[in-house]
Amino acid sequence: MRHGPLNAKRTAAIAGLAILLAGPAGWEVPARAAAAAAVPDPGCSSSVPFRSGTHGYHTFRIPAALRIGKRTVLAFAEGRRRSAADDGDIDTVLKRSSDGGCTWGRLQVVAAGHGKTFGNPTPVADPRTGRVVLLLCRGAGDTRQVYVATSGNGGASWSRPRDITAAVKPANWRWYATGPGHAIALRHGRYAGRLLVPANHTAAVGGEQLYGAHSLYSDNGGTTWHIGYVQQIPGDWINLNENSMAELPDGRVYINARDEGGFSEATRADAYSFDGGRTVRGTFQPQEDIEGPVVQGSVLQVNGGSLLYSGPADPARRALMTVRASEDGGSTWRPVWTVSRRPAGYSDLVELEGGLVGLLYETGASSPYESIVFARH
Repeated sequence: MRHGPLNAKRTAAIAGLAILLAGPAGWEVPARAAAAAAVPDPGCSSSVPFRSGTHGYHTFRIPAALRIGKRTVLAFAEGRRRSAADDGDIDTVLKRSSDGGCTWGRLQVVAAGHGKTFGNPTPVADPRTGRVVLLLCRGAGDTRQVYVATSGNGGASWSRPRDITAAVKPANWRWYATGPGHAIALRHGRYAGRLLVPANHTAAVGGEQLYGAHSLYSDNGGTTWHIGYVQQIPGDWINLNENSMAELPDGRVYINARDEGGFSEATRADAYSFDGGRTVRGTFQPQEDIEGPVVQGSVLQVNGGSLLYSGPADPARRALMTVRASEDGGSTWRPVWTVSRRPAGYSDLVELEGGLVGLLYETGASSPYESIVFARH
């Protein structure tokens, strides 16, 4: 069904919704979470860690979320000082929450741009040491460099970012971005403990600048890094860009990517890795169940539950932030949570304590870039 006609997909999804347990506020509860959802949540439903025009920044963009321990949530973003543009004087900033994302501490500058761009935060927790490992990119255009910073105290303080460009950026690659959104630590089988980072790039091929998706991985907690899969399809119907990854219960890695204006009718494409993200089995295929604009999206495998995807669902513009769920490892998807009908852009999913899911996403009344909100459900 995955690559069949759009109208057939919609019919199947609507039929499936009729037999699901329905939760509050548009949330279709997977079977595992039904019991937990029946218990009232004593916490908040949403909060605003970043509001554009505050802390000396014109705009906050590019959210990434990570939970460490039971209730500590780290919310990362780019703090853009002078404008909303992707290049310029941009810092990587962080706010920490100790109550599951209801309230937030002071703003921290993790990596200062000093007049240039230091962004695309992509965090992951190393399961062996508990350290937070953060991938970043510095510079603009074709000169982008890749860095890694670490924290051994839950994000309270950070190491100086270390340049790893030589290990992860071939000479013919130009633009380069880690994430956006969280990376993952693999938990199953022979690759357990591997840190796996989604990334994207452009490459000069035959005089063209072609978009591509790839992964980075580390098997020693972020000390050394390697390039994993690389998918670049010149002249094909898919033009891959930003991507997000989740490890499925059977150990496969599911990869869901933005299609940057290829010839496919779909705006998303997906694929699977059977070797911990080092290669992809076959090629990416259009994912027609996920309708929406061309934009970044996030995937999350809930522990013992569904595979989730977040992104705007309005095909005409960046609006209608929606979470979808898959019970078959990403082959088919259905909407389960209408987070907001307002303008909305980039997002990142995170699993919280007590069967809850958090979503850190860009939104506003008239533009997606007025604030970054943390929604809990």
